[in-house]
Amino acid sequence: MVPALAPAGTVDLVDDTRDAYEAYLRGQELLAAHEYRQATVALERAKALEPEKGSIREALGRAYLSSRAYRNAASEFAKAVELAPTDGYAHYGLARALDRLGERRMAARHYKLARVFGSPASA
Repeated sequence: MVPALAPAGTVDLVDDTRDAYEAYLRGQELLAAHEYRQATVALERAKALEPEKGSIREALGRAYLSSRAYRNAASEFAKAVELAPTDGYAHYGLARALDRLGERRMAARHYKLARVFGSPASA
């Protein structure tokens, strides 16, 4: 009996997913260590491999927010909100970034949505 071969491209997808997860974990470790700029490097790699993962976008938003790159933070949190519209923490992060950019009206809207969706950070 001849073993079945994986469909073409399947192995690459598995490798990319594993690499993205490892980069995400590394980014989380760097965030916990308050190494925010280094975290952005790891999380940008994860994003390049898995651009539609809200958890990666949210972590990258946190890293940018903590390193005071507010425009980048707002962009990442906005994408996280787009991917998961009921993610309270993503709304909260977006609100904080918008607030820092002086966009108070939009920030207030997202602070309110964060409370509605139960973000622990907005309590």
